[in-house]
Amino acid sequence: MNQGDIYEIYLDPTLGSEQSGRRPAIILSGTGINKITKTVIVVPLTTQLKHYQDNLIIKPSPKNGLKKVSEALPIHIRAIDKTRLKNKVGEIELSEIEVLKKSLYKILKY
Repeated sequence: MNQGDIYEIYLDPTLGSEQSGRRPAIILSGTGINKITKTVIVVPLTTQLKHYQDNLIIKPSPKNGLKKVSEALPIHIRAIDKTRLKNKVGEIELSEIEVLKKSLYKILKY
């Protein structure tokens, strides 16, 4: 489980406005920490594009394995138990990981 991998995850049960259901998510926690912990930090994806400022929009490719254009939702970042990770879908580019980190930084700074 490497930083930048996309996995299908199951987020239920959830409350209120939390992202829910079965969906792809990008692992954002570092590969080294992922090897020694039972959880990973993920950024859920949605195909219901919001076009929020600075959010990463990902077009489907053989490398990422996505079937539809998707938007990363760093505002919904969360730590999940690895048992919520089902199948690996693909992975994103290093440049896309950097966009996610910048988006998250702006959320934390605001």
